Amino acid sequence: MTKDSPNWTREAAQKLHDMPLMDLLYQAQTVHRANFDPNEVQMSKLLSIKTGGCAEDCAYCSQSARNGSKLSASKLIEVERVLSEARKAREAGATRYCMGAAWREPKARDMDALVAMVEGVKAMGMESCMTLGMLDDTQVVQLRDAGLDYYNHNIDTSERYYSEVITTRTFGDRLDTLNRVREAGIKVCSGGILGMGEEDADRIDMLVTLANLPEAPDSVPINMLMPQADTPLADVEPLDPIAFVRIIALARIMMPKSHVRLSAGRSEMTDEMQAMCFFAGANSIFVGDTLLTAENPEEDNDMALFAKLGIRPMRAEGHTCKEAAE
Repeated sequence: MTKDSPNWTREAAQKLHDMPLMDLLYQAQTVHRANFDPNEVQMSKLLSIKTGGCAEDCAYCSQSARNGSKLSASKLIEVERVLSEARKAREAGATRYCMGAAWREPKARDMDALVAMVEGVKAMGMESCMTLGMLDDTQVVQLRDAGLDYYNHNIDTSERYYSEVITTRTFGDRLDTLNRVREAGIKVCSGGILGMGEEDADRIDMLVTLANLPEAPDSVPINMLMPQADTPLADVEPLDPIAFVRIIALARIMMPKSHVRLSAGRSEMTDEMQAMCFFAGANSIFVGDTLLTAENPEEDNDMALFAKLGIRPMRAEGHTCKEAAE
């Protein structure tokens, strides 16, 4: 995906963000309809393939070994177990399968298994996505050659606020990984988390950074913090729902061709809030009852909401519904 708009300034983005809400939503929905079917939402499934014991100190994460979490560490799970779960996800309607590991970066000994996971998911007709932390040049090529479609590496927040949340790697480290992935020809999935104590300006700056990358991310996951016990952000004040909706709308306007994904936090959202997010331009969700270690709405609840809103699942790119199920 190439960037088809001039570089965004904070001032221009702030002006949009501060518009009367109905005007902002109208503009976002207009942009959305020009680039996507407004009644289709992409369904992705996320599986934790290695949980706990992470050496990073991300203040929001229950998998960090540094922040007092009591979550025990696991080993990388077996390839066939991953593929078995992927088959279930495909049968439930998911068109993209995402695999996440809690570590700073993969080790060389992990790469054969990771490559086999990607190849197996691709053979099922689903898009593949991984989030594995930082990657070196060799690992990026291995994953690309296996057929990896997307690599998720969130920038989390603004550069200004980043060190308030994470100290074990820099904001620049995040951008370096995104550049390495993009230059290898893998599509970028990158977004952030709202509600970590940041200001409106930080949320806007995060989107400015993403929109001004050499290529806008193909997927932009927007997470609402779900405070996890035994983490530094366990007692943070909940984010105002309208503030969240404004960022969804702003992401849609600033990155018109990207999939904007409602990620963590949906279990705390009412149907009405989710409907507003879809109207604001969100067109992707994670399905299943967990996202790594956080709760997520059950698939039956999602289908009931889709039925009420007249929304249908988006087909996999390059596949008909029948092909994707075979």
